[in-house]
Amino acid sequence: MEVGWEGEAPAEPGLGVGRKWEGEAPAEPGLCVRLGGSLALPGHPARGVGLGGSLALPELFGGRGGGAMLIELEDLTKTYGAVTALAGLSVALPEGAVGLLGPNGAGKTTMIRALLGLIAVDRGRGRVMGLDILTDALEIRRRAGFAPEDECLFPGLTGVRFVAYAGELVGMPPRDALQRAHEVLDYVELGEARYRRVESYSTGMKQRLKIASAIVHDPKLLILDEPTNGMDPAGREEILELCRDLSRAKGMNLLISSHLLPDVEAVCDHVVVLGGGKVLASGRIDELKRAHDRQFELRTRGDQRRFAELLTRRGATAEPLNDHLLIELPEGATAALLWEIADSHEEQIRLLRPRRSTLEEVFLGALALGGEPG
Repeated sequence: MEVGWEGEAPAEPGLGVGRKWEGEAPAEPGLCVRLGGSLALPGHPARGVGLGGSLALPELFGGRGGGAMLIELEDLTKTYGAVTALAGLSVALPEGAVGLLGPNGAGKTTMIRALLGLIAVDRGRGRVMGLDILTDALEIRRRAGFAPEDECLFPGLTGVRFVAYAGELVGMPPRDALQRAHEVLDYVELGEARYRRVESYSTGMKQRLKIASAIVHDPKLLILDEPTNGMDPAGREEILELCRDLSRAKGMNLLISSHLLPDVEAVCDHVVVLGGGKVLASGRIDELKRAHDRQFELRTRGDQRRFAELLTRRGATAEPLNDHLLIELPEGATAALLWEIADSHEEQIRLLRPRRSTLEEVFLGALALGGEPG
C-alpha cells in the first residue's frame, strides 16, 4: 500500500493546504491514502481521484443499495398545544427520488424533523435507512444530508470553509472535510466562488452551497426542503438538473419537499401527498396518473375542426388542445367509435392515446378526499 497524495491540493490562504506530497509519507489519521491511484478518506471507500488529484465525477458518490424501504413511519403523532401537526401518519417510502407534497400546515416540515430525530414525537415509531428514529437519531443525521428552506449560512465564512465545517459536524477529519469540500463545490459549479464570503452569494448560489454542504459526506439520503423557492426560472432549472443528476447518475436517494408540482414531477418518480398531518395519497407518479377510460387525446391528418363536429354529432365532446383534440366519449362508448368515424369519413388518425391525470389533478383530488382546502 502506498500512502500519500500526489499533486497540488487547492490552496486556501490561512489553511496550510497546498503542499505537494511526493512518494512515501507517514500514515496518520486524517491524511489521504492513495490506493491504486484512488483517494480513500477515512470512513469512505476509495473513489475516483487519480494521479495529480483529478476528480472523476461519476465515481464521486456511492450510489444506492438494495431494494429495501428507505423510510418507514408508523402512527407518528405530534401535537403543539392544541395544534396536531402529525395525526397518526404512516407511510413506507422506497429508495429513489420521492416528492413530498402538501399545502401549508400539512405536516411536511414536522415529518422531516421527526424522521431526522430533531423533535420528539408523542406517539409512533419509524425507521430511516434501517435505523430507529427514536434511538438512532444521531446516526441517522450522520448518514443523511439536509438542506433546509431557511437561511442557514454563517456570515463571514467563505464557501469552502462553510462546506468543510458541515463535513466536520458529521465526523469527518478536518483535512478530509476540506478536500471533500473542494470536490463538491466543483461539482455544484461553485468552484470559482469557493473563497468568496457566503453573504455575497446570489439566491441560486446560496441554494447550491446548501446542497454542497448536505452532500459533503456522501449521504445515503438527501433531504431538500423547498430547494427552488424564490428562484428565477434559469436558476430553478439549474437546481432541478442538479437534483436529477444526484438521483439518476449518482444514485443518491432524495426526499424533496415542495409546493411546486412541476419541480417534483421533473425529478421524482414517487410522491406522497400530506394533508392535516396524514398521508392522503402515496405511490409512483406514473401509477397515480391513471388513464381515463372515456377520455382520449387525438390528432388527425385532415381538418380537426370537422372531425370534432362529427364526434359531437355522436354524443362526444371534443376540445382543441395544442395540436390535437381532447375527447370525452359518451357513456358506454369505446375507442372503436373513433376509428369507425374516421373510416366512414376517410380520415386518418395520426395520434390516439388515453388521457392520463396530471399530477395537479392527483394532488387536488387527494386534498378533496381528505377534506383539505386546495
